[in-house]
Amino acid sequence: MILLSHPTGNQNSRAVLEAFAQEQLLHKFHTSLAVFEGDMLGKLAQQKGFASLQRRQFDNSLKGYIKSYPQLELLQRIVTNLNLSWLLPHEGASYSMYDTAQYIDQKIAKRITKINTKQVRAVYAYEDMAQRAFEHAKAKQMTCFYDLPIAYWRAYRHLLEEEKNKQADWGMTLTGFQNSEQKIAQKDKELELADHIFVASQFTANSLTYFPKPLSAQVHIVPYGFPQVSEAAKARVYDFHKTKRPLRLLFVGGLSQRKGLSYLFEAVEHFGDKVELTVVGRKISEDCQPLNTALKRHTWIPTLPHEQVLALMQENDVFLFPSLFEGFGLVITEAMSQGTPVIATERTAAPDIITDGKDGYLVKAASSADLIEKMEAILRHPERLEELGKEAMKTAAARPWTMYGKELSEVIKQILAK
Repeated sequence: MILLSHPTGNQNSRAVLEAFAQEQLLHKFHTSLAVFEGDMLGKLAQQKGFASLQRRQFDNSLKGYIKSYPQLELLQRIVTNLNLSWLLPHEGASYSMYDTAQYIDQKIAKRITKINTKQVRAVYAYEDMAQRAFEHAKAKQMTCFYDLPIAYWRAYRHLLEEEKNKQADWGMTLTGFQNSEQKIAQKDKELELADHIFVASQFTANSLTYFPKPLSAQVHIVPYGFPQVSEAAKARVYDFHKTKRPLRLLFVGGLSQRKGLSYLFEAVEHFGDKVELTVVGRKISEDCQPLNTALKRHTWIPTLPHEQVLALMQENDVFLFPSLFEGFGLVITEAMSQGTPVIATERTAAPDIITDGKDGYLVKAASSADLIEKMEAILRHPERLEELGKEAMKTAAARPWTMYGKELSEVIKQILAK
């Protein structure tokens, strides 16, 4: 059996959790907040100001598998909701999600010292919360499975250093350069300790070639799944080619140059009033002047509930995702599941899941010219949007989240069987 951990229980880790439970591989799942219907946190999630806790709700059938450590995150949420943020400690103990991940890692490490290895044979942990657990697991000859959800940090610095210099006005949004030496040393240590590394895209796998020495771990690529294609998405009407309205474009994500925003805005401005752009996402920095200027020219929504994001995807004709560095890009799968064709770069999971020209388009990173070319093709043949959108939904329907969990479980069962 396997000890599994993730700080937030996001969509991909939930798919692993559910698959491990179904395949009888799961010992325990360790996380920060775990909300169940009818319990104290479940009732708190119904109160004003705490609705976001509903994102941490798990099915009651999993309750016996889950061990939660809610202290740090609950304190941060309560203090923030009461406008008492000044009570929080400063740097080094900010109760960030990274701090929570470190806390859980420490707790798991202590538990591993008491584990019966005849029953629990492996640990499956995610980036930034694996080092201590892996060190203790190695001492007990347990297998260490490591999940790397975003591409390797040295690749980030190599690929985006030139970008930082070329687009100096956007530099403050490239926060990956701000990680402490301690944090990046921990990332390297986790990779060294891992026996097997799981990634969700070829781009993330390729990024590991920047590791300074040969990795002993085997790398496995298992792409994430797609959200369920809703009846509303299936029934959507593609009417752009029958109207004189502008082409509706959508971007969803953190407002950073890591997402290729300067190239997105440059490409969109090329078309003037032939297109309309909606941007959904929070600013990484309030001081990025070109970003602030661009947002004034387009529709900007700082945040939306997830269900409203999916609905907005259905209302738009094309989803743009010109990211310069991405481990996967879940918004790609979300847009495709809503029947919205995606234009995305090769530095995402797009090459793993999109067939160029069939259910979306692939473009080169850091190229507004490529974005313009693809959008011009759509404007010349707007009737193709319906075909592209329906093919995107077929791709999504063929790979639900359960398939991701099942494929990953099968790989792990084969490893443990050896």
